[in-house]
Order: sequence, then structure tokens, then C-alpha cells
Amino acid sequence: MRKLSPYLKPHWFFVLLAPLLMILEVYMDLLQPRLMASIIDEGIMKGDLSLVQSTGARMLLIAFMGLLGGVGCTVFASFASVHFAADLREDLYKRVQTFTFKQLDRFSGGQLVTRLTNDVTQLQLFVEMLLKIFVRAPLLIIGSTIMVILISPKLALVLVVSMPLLFTALYLLVRYAFPMFSKVQERLDGVNNVLQENLRGMRLVKAFVRGDFERKKFSKQNTEYTDFAIKAFRIMALNMPVMMLIMNLSIVAILWFGAGQTWAGHLPVGDLVAFINYVTQVLFSLLMVAMLMMSISRAKASADRVNEVLDIKPEKQIPKAQPLKNIQGNIEFRNVSFSYEKDQELILKNISFDSKRGERVAILGAAGTGKSSLIHLIPGLYEPTEGSVLLDGKNVLDLPFEELRKHIGLVLQQTILFSGTIYENISFGKPDASMEEVVAAARAAQAHEFISKMPNGYETVLGQRGVNLSGGQKQRISIARALLLKPAVLILDDSTSAVDVKTEIAIQKALRTNWSDCTCIFIAQRISSVVDADRIIVLENGEIVAEGKHDELLVNSPIYQEIYASQQRKEEVLHA
Repeated sequence: MRKLSPYLKPHWFFVLLAPLLMILEVYMDLLQPRLMASIIDEGIMKGDLSLVQSTGARMLLIAFMGLLGGVGCTVFASFASVHFAADLREDLYKRVQTFTFKQLDRFSGGQLVTRLTNDVTQLQLFVEMLLKIFVRAPLLIIGSTIMVILISPKLALVLVVSMPLLFTALYLLVRYAFPMFSKVQERLDGVNNVLQENLRGMRLVKAFVRGDFERKKFSKQNTEYTDFAIKAFRIMALNMPVMMLIMNLSIVAILWFGAGQTWAGHLPVGDLVAFINYVTQVLFSLLMVAMLMMSISRAKASADRVNEVLDIKPEKQIPKAQPLKNIQGNIEFRNVSFSYEKDQELILKNISFDSKRGERVAILGAAGTGKSSLIHLIPGLYEPTEGSVLLDGKNVLDLPFEELRKHIGLVLQQTILFSGTIYENISFGKPDASMEEVVAAARAAQAHEFISKMPNGYETVLGQRGVNLSGGQKQRISIARALLLKPAVLILDDSTSAVDVKTEIAIQKALRTNWSDCTCIFIAQRISSVVDADRIIVLENGEIVAEGKHDELLVNSPIYQEIYASQQRKEEVLHA
């Protein structure tokens, strides 16, 4: 948890002020029992009403000052902890934004959500409790113990017996609670994962009538989380009664032995009352330490999970990187091999090809042949296991990624739209784009027509993930978003699969007319989508097995011939 302490430094004033105000409250609490003893022994026992009134007034004043100290401590501790959590959450979010695709693959969406919400909240509660109890408990224990010894060293022996028992209970709590809370947080990840998947696929679940299955799946994860949470809180619940039992037995022992000393005239009644108050403060302070230990157990588990995210090195940045100028868009793959993990089988094997400025290169192949993996290497979303990917003769990994990606328009296979207007979604990569630029990009992507028919046109607000659009409409908006950048390299990852052939031909025509200088690398499933490409690359099992124009491949490539023949048969069946 030390790694997270820098997040408290910006709020050092409140971090210091909260304990100082707590010291004031503790000092007032330590004065109260002595004043009570004075009222009993000097006032009530001797019938001195004026002393009772004056000392009582002092006790009220001291209680009020203690109240001010306690309230002030709570306010400033809350302020510091809330801002600590806000800063930490913001840094976590920023760090996640710098993750490469490979780093993102280490976490599920639910795991990251849990770390940014529940884990940060646990740390916030711990910081608040720490600022309030870390000073109060030790000072009360030390101060009250000193007062107990000064009042009656013999009775103080009761604490010598009870305190080791309490510390043993604390030790057992920390030893068994921490591993349990780590498991609780892990199970919470599982609950969040299932919940997110279900909410994203709710329409599919309803369409396939899989509600019962999804409920059982969620119930299983929720039951596991509940079981571990019960086990963890059972340890906490058992600890508190044990400590209360030790505390109550200690007070009974003090009353037993103290009453004998009072009866014998060795200990005034007021001192016995003060002694009990001080012992109660010691024991309650130990209970506060127990609560702090429980909070530490949960916070330690959360801190480890948060640090797991913060410890991931951000995407490589080149200091003071200069803007890339005169980008031609020449792409070259030089002996590239790739796998997602070191020990896994290679997905791409010894890939070599180049694409010149303005050239349209199509990537064709069956599912799982590495097509998407290949194009993800161009903007540096993944690093090649072997070989290199070059842009204008320079390794893309040696270029500043932010500048590199400004010149690459990428349309991913999975269409992603954000909550907001259509204009905001198209201008996502260029927020300062004018409406004329957005409309021009939408026209090229064949999206302007259906956008214009919407009630508010480009100001139409989309639902989450573009839920109020069809699949083809989403794809066309995504293409418009990429075209707006006027990129040197345009990458289309099967991004016209949901549009009809006529619309796809219109998009390709617009690209050839208005983006003729743009290097276009696109993945397609239909032969009809690639017949006009300058070059077609056929992948099989992660290797290039054929390369050339459509007419050449129909003559020279058996695999291409097979794909072509199978699609022709499908069309014949459909037309029949």
C-alpha cells in the first residue's frame, strides 16, 4: 500500500490537520475521567455543591471542545480520502487508456471495472479510517494506560492479562481475514464479468430464449461470491464478540478487586470510577485497532489489485516526439511472425509483403487465419514476435504512437459507437472537424442518406453502443469516422460485412475517387469485394499461400479457386 501513499501528498494539509484535531479530542477524553473522580470524591462525598457545578461546567466545555475536534477530524479525513480516491481512480483510468491490446487481454472488462470502483472505494474507506483511528487509538491506549498505573498499579495488572489476549485475537483476525478478502474481490470480478456480458448481449439472450441459462450462470457466480463474503465476514463477526467478552471480563475483574480496595479504604470511589473509564478507553481503543485491522485486510487485497494495473508499463512514448510529416503511406511487412503469448503457437508465420501509396490490397482467408492480427500490427496495437512492420521505411515501433495513429484510419471488425450524437461519433478522431467535413466523410461512407432521414440528422443522439442503428448503419458511421481523418493508410477489417453489395460498391467507388492517394488494406469475406483490388493476399494457417490480382489467382491459386467456386455455388443456390 506504500505505492499509493503519493496520492495523499497533494492533500497533505488535510492529512495533517485531521490527526491534529483528533489529538485535541483525545486530550479532552483523557481529562474527563479525572474530573469525574474529582466531582465524586471532592464534591458529592463531601457535599460541596459549588465544586460539582464548577467542575461539571468544565466537563461540558471540555466535551464541547472534544466534539469540535472529533467533527473536524471526520470532515478533513473524509475530504482527504475522497480526493485520494478521485485521484487514484483518474490515474487508473488514464493508465488503462495507455494499455496495448496485449495488456488489455490480461484483464476482463469486469476485472477492470471492479478495480476502478469497488477496490478504490475500499481504499478510500481505509484512508478515512486510518486518519481517524491511527492517532486516536494509540494515544488513548498510551494515555489511559499511564493514568491507570498512576491511579492503582495493582489494579493495572488486570490489563497485563487482558491486553495479550486481545492482541492474540487481532493477530488471528489479520492472519485469516486477509486471504479471504482477496478471494472475495476475485469472486466479485466474476460477478461483474457475467453481468457485463449479459447486459451487452441482452437482445441475443432474449432472441434465443436463454434467460434461464444466463440466470443460472449469474446465480452460480453470485453464490460463490456470497459464500466467500459470508466466510470473510464470519471471521470478522466472531472476532468482535470474543473481544467484547475479554473486555467485559476485564471490567468485571476490575470491579471485583477494585471494590475490595475501596472497601478497605485504599482506593477512593471516584478513582475507581475513573479507573474503569480509563480501562474502558483502552479496551475500546483496542476494538478500534481491530476494526482498523479488518479494514487493512480488505484494503491490502484491493491495493494489490490496483497496483497490478498501475504497475503495467504504459505504451512506449517517445519524449518530445515531433509530428510526422510527408507520410506517403508505404507499408512493408518484413519476415513478420506473431503470437499473443510467448509460449503459444504462432498465429502469423514469416509474413512478407509491401503496399505502395495509393494501392488497394485485400486480405482474404478463412476464419482464424490471422487476418485481423496482421492488420493490428500496422498501428502498433500489438508488437510482432519476429520481424518488423515498416511505414515509409521506418519501423512503426520506433515512431511515436500518437503521431503514427493520426495517419492511420482503422475500422475494426467489431463496430464500436459511443453514447452521443452521430456528429460526435464521426468526429471522434477529429473533434474540431466542421460539419462540412463530417458530411463529406459520411457521403463517402454512404451514411449521409440515412442520417439525413433521422429526426435530428447529425445531432441525433445514439443509444449506448449505437443500439438504435442497424449493423450496416453502424459500419458506415465507423467508416466515415476513419475517412474524416484523411489518413495516409486506411485499414478496413471486414467492415462492410453488414452492408449490401450495391452500397459496398458505392463505398469502394468513393474511396477510389476521393482517397486515391490513400493506401488501403482491407479484409473481406466476399470475392466480390476484392475483385477490383490492386493485389489480393490469401492467408491460410497464418501464412501467405497466394498473392496477385483476381484474374491471376483464378488461374494460379487452387485455394483462391476453391473460395471463388464455393461462393459462386452459394449465389446460385440463393438465386435459385
